[in-house]
Amino acid sequence: MGSSRSRMDDIPHAQQLIHETDFSAAHLLRLHQRFKFLDKYQTGELRPRDFGAIPALALNPIGDRIIGAFFSPGRETLDFPSFVRILAHFRPTDPNRSRDSTQQELANSRTRKLKFAFQLYDQDRDGKISRAELLQVLRAMLETQVVEEQLQSIAERAIQEADLDKDDAISFDEFRRIVFFFFVFCLQSLEKVNIDHKMSIRFLK
Repeated sequence: MGSSRSRMDDIPHAQQLIHETDFSAAHLLRLHQRFKFLDKYQTGELRPRDFGAIPALALNPIGDRIIGAFFSPGRETLDFPSFVRILAHFRPTDPNRSRDSTQQELANSRTRKLKFAFQLYDQDRDGKISRAELLQVLRAMLETQVVEEQLQSIAERAIQEADLDKDDAISFDEFRRIVFFFFVFCLQSLEKVNIDHKMSIRFLK
């Protein structure tokens, strides 16, 4: 118990992170070990290149986009609290937790998950997903499993369903409307494509 407590004391803002992310103390300790493993030069910060030590990301077709989403524009390093808050986006939301103001603060709330997912598409950070950006992600995720005509059809249907202001792009508010339709449509049209696997990262194993 004493050893565990002393290790927790080494983690910056541990209790605050637990409250914000809903990670357990055990999860936080494990993530801290992973962070130190990635931090080869023990600077207390990670850079994009440090994520190359994660095999799952190296093999993931959208791995570069996921890594890029960890770093806000103009930011070149990532400290441990920021690392944990971003990883919390990948945690499922607890359905048994009450939907109160505390839930809205969690990093793995539905809104924050959607904002993170939106960043994976919106590469130029202009607040819109263009047709070209949508196609880039589809090509990376689906690779050679579907033909170009199918990709074009999925992108066209997604734009048609979501683009309420008819600017030929998808804003975040429009993305929130389309996201359920989009993944259901993909799964129905491309049953053999494991989209969930391609959008996952394993840090806790």
